[in-house]
Amino acid sequence: MSRFYCNFAVAMTEQEIERRAERAQELFRQGFNCSQAVFTACADLYGIQDEQLALRLAASFGGGTGRMRMTCGAANGMFMLAGLYNGSATPHDNEGKMANYVFVQQLAGDFKAKYGSLVCAELLGLAPKGQCNPKLDLDPRPADRTQEYYEKRPCQEMIAEAVRIYLKAID
Repeated sequence: MSRFYCNFAVAMTEQEIERRAERAQELFRQGFNCSQAVFTACADLYGIQDEQLALRLAASFGGGTGRMRMTCGAANGMFMLAGLYNGSATPHDNEGKMANYVFVQQLAGDFKAKYGSLVCAELLGLAPKGQCNPKLDLDPRPADRTQEYYEKRPCQEMIAEAVRIYLKAID
């Protein structure tokens, strides 16, 4: 049973956490989705030095997973990092799966405690809390990234907070 756990030689400082949170916001402002921003800002901690690879791995999880407005992309980015942190790569490793699920649920709980939901549509005010009902004919076209887009969306703060939640949880 082999599981990979990331062990930091030195605890991450608040300044390093904030640097990574700001990097995630910068990636979002460059036009990447929420999941890409969170995952890519921390992927190097797990040996993923190729930023293009990190961006591609996380590409499908933005917009509430494929722009279906379900699980928030920032949360998805945290969950992907959790898989690198303590995800099992061994078949039938129920203990390993459980350890990872416990960690993911902790991250989800912290995010939900801060924002009241994990659902993209709810977080963006597109659906009332607890009443998200996805349609199968959703428009897959990403929104144009204008100044108005950035001003009306809470995504930048959620991205930074997702990075903070994740990095503090592994510290």
